[in-house]
Amino acid sequence: MKQNTIFKTFVSRFLILILNFGLVIYSTNMWGSSGKGVISIMIADLTIISFFGNIFVGSSMSYFAKKFKIEEILPFAYIWAILTGIFIPILFSFSHNAEYSYYLISLCVMSSLLTANINLFVGQQNIRMFNLYTVLQQVIHILFIVIIVYIIKITSVNAYFIAQISCFALLFVISTIQVTRHIHFNIFSFTKKIGRQLFNYGWKTQLSAFLQFLNNRLSFYFLEYFKGIVSVGVFSVGVAFSEAVWTVSRSLSVVLYADVVNNTSSTDAIEKTKISLRISFLITLLFILFMLLVPAELYAGIFGKDFSQTKEIVLLLSPGILAIAVSNIIGYYFAGINKLRILNVKSLIGLVFTIVSSFYIIPKWGIHGACIVSSISYCLSSGLLFWRFYQITEFRVQDFILSRAEINLLWKKVLRK
Repeated sequence: MKQNTIFKTFVSRFLILILNFGLVIYSTNMWGSSGKGVISIMIADLTIISFFGNIFVGSSMSYFAKKFKIEEILPFAYIWAILTGIFIPILFSFSHNAEYSYYLISLCVMSSLLTANINLFVGQQNIRMFNLYTVLQQVIHILFIVIIVYIIKITSVNAYFIAQISCFALLFVISTIQVTRHIHFNIFSFTKKIGRQLFNYGWKTQLSAFLQFLNNRLSFYFLEYFKGIVSVGVFSVGVAFSEAVWTVSRSLSVVLYADVVNNTSSTDAIEKTKISLRISFLITLLFILFMLLVPAELYAGIFGKDFSQTKEIVLLLSPGILAIAVSNIIGYYFAGINKLRILNVKSLIGLVFTIVSSFYIIPKWGIHGACIVSSISYCLSSGLLFWRFYQITEFRVQDFILSRAEINLLWKKVLRK
């Protein structure tokens, strides 16, 4: 694995983390806990719908980017993105508040189209472009919010969604110019065999991702039902702050996945997974300790008085957050070698626990109950992945401890920057 690529990916993810914190702070102070609750539910809906779109525009694009011609896979992705982006939000509107339906449709279509292009970059091992576009999604979103709120004077929570739609649309146009620069439009085709392979790989990876997302976000819906939208807003800030530490594992996972799908040596792939695993474990642990050292009053001062429980939420979520940060690495390894069944099983186990326990714990303990449910669910699903990974390789305590050589290498990378 190229250490320089890993480092650049981490830097880009860390920048996203800072920008996302800024956006969370702004949105909580601008629209309060109620507005933040609306944003959180809307983004959760977008993510759920995106799982359907990602059957073709997600991991399938990365996995088959070098196995087929772009002209053979891109048409499937674009058409599927448009169809799912329109029709599935319409179905959602029958059970949800229809006030934001038009925004949700636009977000789904533009997000899926952009995702197709970005995942092509991953499959081509063009991690530099992947990093650039992931950072730009945050930067341009913030710029559009500033323009819409302070120049156009739209100050309602709608400004958040209009800015995000505009951001996705602009980046899709720019990335499409890059993606299609060297392809031949006259050989665009729809081959049933290729479409079937894209679908078969895509639905398996997305089923796992969807189940894991429900583990991560089902508590939002239980909280909304039992305790109201304000509770969702308060809980979501703590969750966003805690999950921000996944920056490290997500950075490593993207590089590892791109490397594994193009690697023919299983021994080499396992060794690279272990290197990523221990880097993720130790750096994530440091981030969590830092967040727990921050006084509770500082969280309230940053996010507003409604969010004084943020430190308690971080504390209760931290065991599960650390478990997921490490198991993400192993999950991407299994996805890279097309062993998807274990990912579905681990997500299903966590989901069953979340559903069963939420009916009792969340009505009784509210936000604290949601934290406990989420953290235990994360640990259960992660534990299964650890068990399966160490069935095929020897367990070593050293897998979670950086060697002196690796520490020196990371330090040199930091100094070089």
